[in-house]
Amino acid sequence: MTDQTQTTAPDARKKRRNGFSLVELMVVLFIIALLATVVAINVLPSQDKAMKVKAQSDIATMAQAMEMYRLDNATYPSQSDGLNALVSPPATLTMPQNYRSGGYIKSLPADPWGRAYQYRSPGNNGKPFEIFSLGADGQPGGEGDNADIVG
Repeated sequence: MTDQTQTTAPDARKKRRNGFSLVELMVVLFIIALLATVVAINVLPSQDKAMKVKAQSDIATMAQAMEMYRLDNATYPSQSDGLNALVSPPATLTMPQNYRSGGYIKSLPADPWGRAYQYRSPGNNGKPFEIFSLGADGQPGGEGDNADIVG
């Protein structure tokens, strides 16, 4: 009989050690939540910066296409023709034979917030044109993430 009690006592201890206690699980979940918070605090501002950089890059690409349009057609698109003139020849174009086959860009990108880029001709401060995004809020003006991004 002593052999049976000796073999069952270690088996009982092994059964108690299998799995995790509630306290251990809570500690692990707390550590994971703490790490997720630290990562979110450090990553979210980077996302906002990346969206601004993407908008600036898109605007620079369209501005370059606008310059190629002007070289071929001797003028910038009118306000009414807008950015669509970079994708397909506008009806108001006086010499459509100079328009590049396939357009100047394949398609008009949306700004990082999912809205269309804006075009103004003539632009402010003596510029012949301006391409801009209204920022995160979609309203003219603003500060920080809501500020307009102008090329």
